[in-house]
Amino acid sequence: MKNITEKKNKEIALVGNPNTGKTTIFNALTGLRHSTANYPGVTVEKKTGWMKLPGGEDVSVLDLPGAYSLLPRSLDEDIVHDVLLGVRCDTPPPDLVLVVLDANNLERNLYLATQVLETGIPVILVLNMWDMVRKSSASVDLEKLQKLTGVPCVPTVGMEREGIQKLEAAIASVFMETSPAPANLRFDPFLPEILKIELDKIVVVIENCLKDRPEAVFGESLRLLSDRLFRSSFFEDVEIGNLLRTEILSVRSSLKQRGIDWTSVEPECRYTAIEHLCGQIIRRVPQKALTFSEHLDRILTHRIWGVVAFIAIMGIIFQSIFSWAQGPMNLLSRFIEKLGGLAQGWLPTGPLQSLVVDGIIAGVGNVIVFLPQIFLLFFFIALFEDTGYMARAVFVLDKLMKKVGLNGKAFLPLLSSFACTVPGVLATRTIEDRNDRLATILVAPLMSCSARLPIYTLLIAAFIPNIHVFHVLHLQGLTLLGLYLMSIGAGLGVAALFRKTFLKGNRMPFVFELPPYRIPHLKTVLGTMWDRAKEFITRAGSIIFLLSIVLWFLVSYPKDPVAATKFSAARQVAAKTCSGEVLQERLGLIEHDEKNQQLRSSYAGSLGHAIEPAIRPLGFNWEIGIGIIASFAARELLISTLAIVHHVQPEGEGMTAGLIDALQKQRSTETGKLVYTPLVALSLMVFYVLACQCFSTFAIVKRETGSWGWMFFMIFYMTGLAWGSSFLVYQGGRFLGFQ
Repeated sequence: MKNITEKKNKEIALVGNPNTGKTTIFNALTGLRHSTANYPGVTVEKKTGWMKLPGGEDVSVLDLPGAYSLLPRSLDEDIVHDVLLGVRCDTPPPDLVLVVLDANNLERNLYLATQVLETGIPVILVLNMWDMVRKSSASVDLEKLQKLTGVPCVPTVGMEREGIQKLEAAIASVFMETSPAPANLRFDPFLPEILKIELDKIVVVIENCLKDRPEAVFGESLRLLSDRLFRSSFFEDVEIGNLLRTEILSVRSSLKQRGIDWTSVEPECRYTAIEHLCGQIIRRVPQKALTFSEHLDRILTHRIWGVVAFIAIMGIIFQSIFSWAQGPMNLLSRFIEKLGGLAQGWLPTGPLQSLVVDGIIAGVGNVIVFLPQIFLLFFFIALFEDTGYMARAVFVLDKLMKKVGLNGKAFLPLLSSFACTVPGVLATRTIEDRNDRLATILVAPLMSCSARLPIYTLLIAAFIPNIHVFHVLHLQGLTLLGLYLMSIGAGLGVAALFRKTFLKGNRMPFVFELPPYRIPHLKTVLGTMWDRAKEFITRAGSIIFLLSIVLWFLVSYPKDPVAATKFSAARQVAAKTCSGEVLQERLGLIEHDEKNQQLRSSYAGSLGHAIEPAIRPLGFNWEIGIGIIASFAARELLISTLAIVHHVQPEGEGMTAGLIDALQKQRSTETGKLVYTPLVALSLMVFYVLACQCFSTFAIVKRETGSWGWMFFMIFYMTGLAWGSSFLVYQGGRFLGFQ
């Protein structure tokens, strides 16, 4: 048994199946008084907070990861098991467990609840989403449920904070009891007698490890018997682990000889007990007609119409990103424009003014201006999660996931990667099979994260005409949808290749229950949107800010004294020979030539010219090369780089319009042809769809796989895929006569 950290305050732990509203209850109890970290040694998120009981006492609240069982099959469930059994030295066992149940799906949720009831920790059953029970044809007898389980049962509607005060009172009541009554719900009467006798061999081995929790020994022994992979933390002790393994194998062999399937005996007996319990507390009125939800599911989960609906919904989202965000983007652009103008007026002409205006404001501003589109994308994702449609999307796409060899659980990590690859990779910890998880991690960076969106929208706005298609859709919105579909197709294709070659293995079964449709709660949707967008804002305020300064320095230094003398003389000649508008035009051309000469001779110019031979076949010049290198810190830095390289200042119609105009007019000094064309823009977008350019992603992949090798493999295969695809687009387009 490990040494447990001593607690200074009483602690409550929240457990429950995914999608039961557990985190909503946690937020209702703690308000804004919570923080997020990781459990030591693993990447599982640890969310802790504080609540004040009616009597004024502060209590610690721990939101444990969602779990279906105390038999660990993933890192999440491993954490829940170890915390409740008191075998984590960094997290003491809680004084009270709130088991959050979906009140409309008690049969499924009670499986975990019955396991928690047997740990010996005081429990309160929180029947969340009680409003769905009131609207359904079923009724739940709370008094009988409380009598049969022997623990308090509190109905709540977390979204509306309904029942939270009663829950707080129930918590205070439990803590006031000197010796809370133990739960009286048992399932062992349904177990074969011979199994109970044989199980004593395992009980004897682990009872000393759980001497502070004798009530948990029997249930834990049964789980150890059922675990094919011997994943329990009890095996970390060599002596106990060897003895335990020997006894488990002996019991399994004995049960097999008697015709008892030790792999399924616990779930079969436990669900028999749950069915018996629910038969006493739930009354259902038979329904003849299909409900609205069932009618809707006939369309949204149909093998053909469900896919059509999914693509149509995605198309509407991406079109709205262009249409609805334009107004806020213009306002934000004007604000940044005025900020740049004020900076020019306040600061004297020289390096400091150039740093602030050309470096910081131009670099950060040209990324910040795309925030409305980022917010809209996150808003729609949160909206679909809250309504229950996201689960339907998982169901519809699961068949596609099967064909490429991925588990259905891979969909949610891949979906999370559209916001940011880092949480997407972390979300793969719910995938049990190693090869499934590794394949998902390796393709997650192919999903178009929010950092790519500013690049897409800038290039689409600059080079894709805003024309109607079929009198309804817009070509710009369809192009954006196409880029996202390309990222999905590439990810699934690569996953299929990996799973059929070096990551072969049997596909784990995927069991998924569709939640009921719900009216979205605007506060929850906006809160989720803000949490996801906050990371982008933080990055723009830190990494992009710092690297914009670095980029400004790289394009501004070293100074070329010969060029400075040359252009100074040219200004003097122009002043003597020209006047009025002609003089202003002449000085503007001289300034443009001077900036281009400075850029070529700068550190950034030297770096761009060094990699130009490798990217020239893709249609990219050395200026784009500078942006590609900068993008390894953050993809959206391509826009900052282009703004700084092209000396885009906040003036005229706004920063974005200024950068678009600069790209559209940029001509090669060697050939006189346009540098940026629709074909070059398409090649660049394809490159950014497939390239892996994010130091944060590199770090998290190394941490999750525990290997430098897999990280470098991901970088090399994605870079090769991006270069090859971009090459085919550009050279193929030229072959067909496009420019």
